[in-house]
Amino acid sequence: MRYSEYFLPTTREVPADAELASHIYCLRAGLIRKVASGIYIFLPLGMRVLQKIETIIRQEMNAKGAQEVLMPVLQPKELWEKSGRWTEYGPEMMRLRDRHERDFCLGPTHEELITSTVDAEIFSYKKLPLHLYQIQVKFRDEIRPRFGLLRGREFIMKDGYCFCSNQKELEVIYQKMY
Repeated sequence: MRYSEYFLPTTREVPADAELASHIYCLRAGLIRKVASGIYIFLPLGMRVLQKIETIIRQEMNAKGAQEVLMPVLQPKELWEKSGRWTEYGPEMMRLRDRHERDFCLGPTHEELITSTVDAEIFSYKKLPLHLYQIQVKFRDEIRPRFGLLRGREFIMKDGYCFCSNQKELEVIYQKMY
């Protein structure tokens, strides 16, 4: 694609709310644009950067024996009540109700979902250790979103989950990751 055809809206101005150098550079270089407080759009160049980072993460995780999963962002209240965190999590959790008056949240994390899934699917210690990961969007209603992509309301995060039958297996996987 020719440069003249590429959507790359750069700017010289520094937005008043941009505090970190990385945030300023991302805005000025045309990688991202602010939609609302803590919410950003990834422009074409920003998407290319994001995809390259995700590719590196996937290669590293897969090379260490982890398997990628993708869990839904929308999670039912029942999962969170089972762990007791529906009320404990606080106002950072974005909650919503569907047309049938069922409660859901936009996942601030996915521990409840992955532990419930593994609990329902793994019936023998012989299936362990199991090392799963995902790269997924998360939502948190931050009191004061700031620092650009580092502390937003919507962000992309890589989660890793390890299920082991004993401490030795856990230590082996831990050392493999670091």
